[in-house]
Amino acid sequence: MFDTLTEKLSLAVRAMSGRGRLSDDNIADAVRQVRMALLDADVALPIVKAFTESVKTRAIGVEVTKSVTPGQTFIKIVHEELVRLMGEASTGLNLRAQRPVVVMLAGLQGAGKTTTAGKLARWLIEKEKKKVLMVSTDVYRPAAILQLQTLATQVGAGFAASHGGEDPVAIARRALTEASLQAYDVLLLDTAGRLHVDADMMAEVQMLDTVLKAHQRLFVVDSMAGQDAVNAARAFDEALSLTGVVLTKTDGDARGGAALSVRQITGKPIIFVGTGEKSDALELFQPERIASRILGMGDVLSLVEQVQSQVDQEKAEKLAQKISKGKAFDLADLRDQLSQLYNMGGVSALLDKLPAQMQAKASAAANAVNPKALKRQIGIIDSMTPRERRRPDMLDSSRKRRIANGSGVPLPELNRLLKQFDHMQKTMKKFARGGMLKNMMRGLGGRLPP
Repeated sequence: MFDTLTEKLSLAVRAMSGRGRLSDDNIADAVRQVRMALLDADVALPIVKAFTESVKTRAIGVEVTKSVTPGQTFIKIVHEELVRLMGEASTGLNLRAQRPVVVMLAGLQGAGKTTTAGKLARWLIEKEKKKVLMVSTDVYRPAAILQLQTLATQVGAGFAASHGGEDPVAIARRALTEASLQAYDVLLLDTAGRLHVDADMMAEVQMLDTVLKAHQRLFVVDSMAGQDAVNAARAFDEALSLTGVVLTKTDGDARGGAALSVRQITGKPIIFVGTGEKSDALELFQPERIASRILGMGDVLSLVEQVQSQVDQEKAEKLAQKISKGKAFDLADLRDQLSQLYNMGGVSALLDKLPAQMQAKASAAANAVNPKALKRQIGIIDSMTPRERRRPDMLDSSRKRRIANGSGVPLPELNRLLKQFDHMQKTMKKFARGGMLKNMMRGLGGRLPP
């Protein structure tokens, strides 16, 4: 998340961490580096000036000079100012209104509105237990309508049909009627975008808002878009009086300027952040955690929550009991573990939540256990018979050739997987003695030890 900003800003503040004494000169130098990091991240100039002035004022005051650990106190100040800059933690959408509650998504083309609509629908269904109807008024891009229909099916939401060439307002009215008649809790509207803000687009979203009387008007912004996105946010807020912001594509090499600017420019809270391509990659905005990640401190709380929500605890308990009773860890068990790691996006998807000093050590593992590699390993095991998975010792050369051909991988890759499995099996046997494995797997949230 915000890789470029994290790299530069964490270097600037880390240089201060070990200092036992701070002077006006080294504080000024650190503040200058912070200023350059924010400008490089495309944070709006007025916001950079206000931010660095606030940091400097606090740093040269009694707060740091009287501190036992001045360097750490300086980092704490930068962290607190980042949190203040980004606003308060999100508690989700306010849906206290007569149903169907209308949630409108607006923004520029390419910001990720349609993908965000699918993620938000899943979040509302799973977290808020709402019955959701989705509709697209992007009649200029029929593919966007088809994409939204596919996403609705995937996440278990209803879909109100629309077609290219129809009047967007007519589509919206029809969808609202359908949502009312079929007792939907939420009508989720995906509007059309443009490459740039223009009068026609603004008139259209204003008309849709007037017809639907949207309860939530969310601006979807690409975190990599920089100042263009901030200017668009200002224009949409003037047209719609936004109620909140959704920040997308934060899993890429985002500069982060939009995240740090849009809250100050619009005065509207950031409610959600999109952290990946999958439909469950949507998180409530937590500025304190994001500030920690930007400064290279990691976000272990989010990591733990992700593991707890995505690991099958029942399967983990059964596996621990099985091995504790002396039964062998087999390839079917390995497939379950690989599948759970794949669903979490591989090791690399978890890395940015670790502190910076741990990320460097874990990066090699991330490259070896990326989603693509995991999928190939799962494919190898799927090419085996159930009996072969239970008894790996029966895999002779002819069986290996058949499995390699069936999974489309070279024979050495199959042998590497079996070698890794053999090592894991021996490790599990050692830990199983004395009940150590059961306790360890519970502590790891059901995942295998590395």
